[in-house]
Amino acid sequence: MPDRLVVMIAYGGVNLIDVAGPLQAFETAGRLRDSAATSGYRLVIASEDGGPIRTAPGVVIETSALKDVRPGEIDTLIVPGGLPSTSAHTFGLDRLVAWLAENARAARRLCSVCTGAFLLGDAGLLDGRRATTHWSRSEELSRRHPAINLEPDCIFVNDGQLWTSGGVTAGIDLALALVEADLGHRVAVDTARQLVVFVTRPGGQNQFRTVFSLKEAKSFGFSRLHTWMAENLHADLRVEKLAEKAGQSPRTFARLYVSQVGRTPAKAVEMMRLEAACRALEETSLPFKTIAAAVGLGNEQNLRRVMQRQFGIGPLDYRERFGRPG
Repeated sequence: MPDRLVVMIAYGGVNLIDVAGPLQAFETAGRLRDSAATSGYRLVIASEDGGPIRTAPGVVIETSALKDVRPGEIDTLIVPGGLPSTSAHTFGLDRLVAWLAENARAARRLCSVCTGAFLLGDAGLLDGRRATTHWSRSEELSRRHPAINLEPDCIFVNDGQLWTSGGVTAGIDLALALVEADLGHRVAVDTARQLVVFVTRPGGQNQFRTVFSLKEAKSFGFSRLHTWMAENLHADLRVEKLAEKAGQSPRTFARLYVSQVGRTPAKAVEMMRLEAACRALEETSLPFKTIAAAVGLGNEQNLRRVMQRQFGIGPLDYRERFGRPG
């Protein structure tokens, strides 16, 4: 059987891992498959004009020209990330966006890694579809393309022909899912073992997200209150107490707070307490119940409940992944 053609798009400043990670997964899976029973992968990196492309870290990769790729022969088309916080069109990628709009649907599968979703969105390929992108750019993508049904916590999302993935290394998770769909669970597991990664990563992107940045909060009209809250997380921080501290009635305070901060006072308190708990889990070896009490969450059960709701993992898993070794 002929090998499946996987075309990885490239452009100046593309994230190297977005390109290399998925391709390595496909190459490894191709070697590990039962070659007598299943086809492997033929890997092509393509850019607008072909030739050398300088990636974000400066590594130069050789590419084929898109004009030499026949869209109808593509099994899997992957658009990686690397875009700055500007429109793809103003970054000189309008030709690539136009090519995607005209040709991408001809591929059996259309995929993006990280901010590659912006290119698919600009090409009109994500409207009305479920999708994800890097957690730090999800709000921007949603503003730019409100017709996308964005799922920002997902490592990757499959919506029929369309597959999108979160930040950078999530492209490997995506590739492993594609390998499993093509070659079966056993090959996907063996590939993950060779790459020393999870075949299915536990938790979602929210475990990597900044919970509630005080630097961000100081841009609003409650900077002094936020500073006081951060210094008194163990205290009574119900809306009545916060309103009293702000010198306002509870109703006026709650209305102004939501309009300026974008969340309720109760939600802000929970997020600040969670952020403090995460910092303690990362930097100390204190027992969970001690951390929960110190940040105002009361007990270990409440800490676990809040972390599961926000991150999809508990304090033990969080400390193992982000805490100091030893």
